[in-house]
Amino acid sequence: MRALVIIPTYNERENVGKIIPQVLAIDDRIDVLIVDDNSPDGTGEMADELSRSSERTKVMHREKKLGLGSAYVTGFKYALEHEYEYVFEMDADFSHDPKDLSRFLHEAQTSDLVVGSRYIHGVSVINWPMSRLLLSYFANVYARIITGVPVYDLTGL
Repeated sequence: MRALVIIPTYNERENVGKIIPQVLAIDDRIDVLIVDDNSPDGTGEMADELSRSSERTKVMHREKKLGLGSAYVTGFKYALEHEYEYVFEMDADFSHDPKDLSRFLHEAQTSDLVVGSRYIHGVSVINWPMSRLLLSYFANVYARIITGVPVYDLTGL
């Protein structure tokens, strides 16, 4: 079993050096792919440095800021080309806790899809400004009411 954690980055120099080691420590079968959108703060260079010390860390550099969605598409294409069995999406800002990866791997053994949520037990987000947190939370409440989809964090799908 091989798993890939895709982490899109733009100006995440401070976080990338912390999150990659934490993700890799979870399980030896996990690799990390940083998809950097030409961060002006040197995130890509920091990721390159980390990849030189760990063969489980991969880095893709994109020419300009192309956005989160296309970074995930790029990462999923990479995962398919390199035949990973499991693929995870994770933010570099620790709004997704690396410790949850072991639970996801366990649940994936008997499930077709495993989805995490920041809103099942109230709000479990750190490092977000209050405006972003409120927008995300209430957008998910609204979407759940309008669509009837019983998922607490539709932005996590």
